[in-house]
Amino acid sequence: MELGSFACNQWVTGSGRGQTLRSAVDGAEIGTIDSSGLDFTAMHSFARDVGGPKLRRMTFHQRALLLKSLAQYLSERKEEFYELSTMTGATRADSWIDIDGGISTLFVYSGKGRRELPNAGLVLDGPPESLSRKGSFVGQHVWLPKHGVALHINAFNFPCWGMLEKLAPALLAGVPVIVKPASATAYLTERIVRRIIESGLLPEGALQLVCGGVGNLIDRLDCQDTIAFTGSKSTAEKLQVHPRLLAQSVRFTAETDSLNASILGPDAMPGTPEFDLFVAEVVREMTSKAGQKCTAIRRILAPASVTGDLGSALSKSLAELRIGNPARKDVQMGALASLGQREELRQRIAMLAAESSLLLDGGDDPHLLEADADKGAFVGPTLLVCERPLAATAVHSVEAFGPVATILPYESLDDAIELLRLGGGSLAGSIFTNDDAAARELVLGAAPWHGRMLIVNRHCGAESTGHGSPLPHLVHGGPGRAGGGEELGGIRGVLHYMQRTALQGSPETLAAVGGRWIRGANENRAAPHPFRKTFDELQLGDTFMSAERVVSMEDIEHFAEFTGDRFYAHTDEAAARKNPFFDGRVAHGYLIVSFAAGLFVDPEFGPVLANYGLDELRFAKPVNPGDALKVRLTCKQKTLREGSGYGEVRWDTEVTNQAGDIVAAYDVLTMVATSEQWQGMNG
Repeated sequence: MELGSFACNQWVTGSGRGQTLRSAVDGAEIGTIDSSGLDFTAMHSFARDVGGPKLRRMTFHQRALLLKSLAQYLSERKEEFYELSTMTGATRADSWIDIDGGISTLFVYSGKGRRELPNAGLVLDGPPESLSRKGSFVGQHVWLPKHGVALHINAFNFPCWGMLEKLAPALLAGVPVIVKPASATAYLTERIVRRIIESGLLPEGALQLVCGGVGNLIDRLDCQDTIAFTGSKSTAEKLQVHPRLLAQSVRFTAETDSLNASILGPDAMPGTPEFDLFVAEVVREMTSKAGQKCTAIRRILAPASVTGDLGSALSKSLAELRIGNPARKDVQMGALASLGQREELRQRIAMLAAESSLLLDGGDDPHLLEADADKGAFVGPTLLVCERPLAATAVHSVEAFGPVATILPYESLDDAIELLRLGGGSLAGSIFTNDDAAARELVLGAAPWHGRMLIVNRHCGAESTGHGSPLPHLVHGGPGRAGGGEELGGIRGVLHYMQRTALQGSPETLAAVGGRWIRGANENRAAPHPFRKTFDELQLGDTFMSAERVVSMEDIEHFAEFTGDRFYAHTDEAAARKNPFFDGRVAHGYLIVSFAAGLFVDPEFGPVLANYGLDELRFAKPVNPGDALKVRLTCKQKTLREGSGYGEVRWDTEVTNQAGDIVAAYDVLTMVATSEQWQGMNG
């Protein structure tokens, strides 16, 4: 087949002869890849002028639901992707990480988008800032989608997950994407993109694909555009100093070479659960995807006293591994992604072996099941040991991207921390110990050199997702040689494609812009009670002012008896007077909140369906017997739940005493029926 590019809403093929792509398993020709003749200027304009506006007209929730539909659509067709994935050298288990892992990322971002982002077009960043004495001038930080294009340059090792883990947060942010997969495995990415386009779910211009080089596309980018790169450190360095990126301040993030380490703690001697967990994890990380994971364990740190036992245990497990045709169910490790990768790996192993000893030599001709070592890109697991790791250089600078790792003995935790630092920055590190003090010391000493650190012991080992498993909830990236960038990270990953802007103005204006009422903005105190209004009828600033209620000593004593909360400040006058905050007995904080609810709640059947919580509750001043409380309740923020028949309403709540002093402040959270649902509830 001749791989196509999806440009300006149509599939096109290159005008040149192209590069031949071959199966990693048997060297058979798969097809050709070529992007010559593509109009990259038109692609950039199409994404910016067509895709961007269409995405931005949708809310975060609408885009989140789009991701869910896309994930469901791809899930129904994933067997097609599994079959094609075999040609990349991936076993069924490897493909599960890539394909199901990528699809699950769409589901995760869909859920997080609906839970953590507003059903709107912008995101408020923190509370408003008071900038003036009387409160008529305030500030508010907001996040808005950048009006540009996200260019995603992906690596060969995860042709599905690598694309979808970047695509999900970008689309959720409202930014169109141009995907450029690595050529060696682009055929799987292209197939998935074909299915995405066939689904018709994405707005026109939201996704384009370049199979081959990116031509002059980078010369088109400016400050509204973003590049997310995964690949070699040398390529990332060239991109980082591209004149266009520097001149236009193009946002650039990279995930590159990473000499990740896993540490066996001083307490984890042979026979302990942590030792066994460590051996199993190292074997898994060395062999999953044939070691072609940017997070794979390359450096194995262990106390010098146990390196002999560790080397024997690892060698035994690795030697028993079944290697061969990944289409076979009994094969545990397949091939590298290409013959070119195999040749590069052999060169890197030789560089490592120059200062280390081979414990297990994978060799050029491993025993294979239903595979030909001459035709396929197969390399067996290779284990080395470096006796003087603090004086070594290659083990801390050469990444052998395959089933290769080196044992590094350490004498003390200080040595272990220094060895971690010598890696120059890693995506992931892991610690296997049941000694929490040792774990803390290692984290404090080494975390600045890592994007993620996993701590495993007998208590969490069974449920741990593993050293090398990036999760969409957490940051994926790392400092230094790992690229210095971040991906994923939940909503942090979405904000990466957005611009934070500081707004300044009156409370009324900023409330209108941000969709959240700010104290000092106008209040509508006209009847009816806000609880009598449907979600559609409610307006920001709709306010209810309650009558007063005097808090008596009898109220306080009854509340203490009824609830069982007999804290001395509420029940013992002499003890309460010793407290520097009180002049005597005071009302319970929760009594204040309970009385406040009695003052502002409209009890009749109405559009308010439920109260589901309080946020940011603070008690500002003690309430003494005889104080008179009243409440101001104001509609602060509205979030419609798409297709549910209700919306979430946040109410700014302020409880004051007879002097007008605030004694408590918080947000009340309710679910309120839409007009349509309310009519249905009333027949």
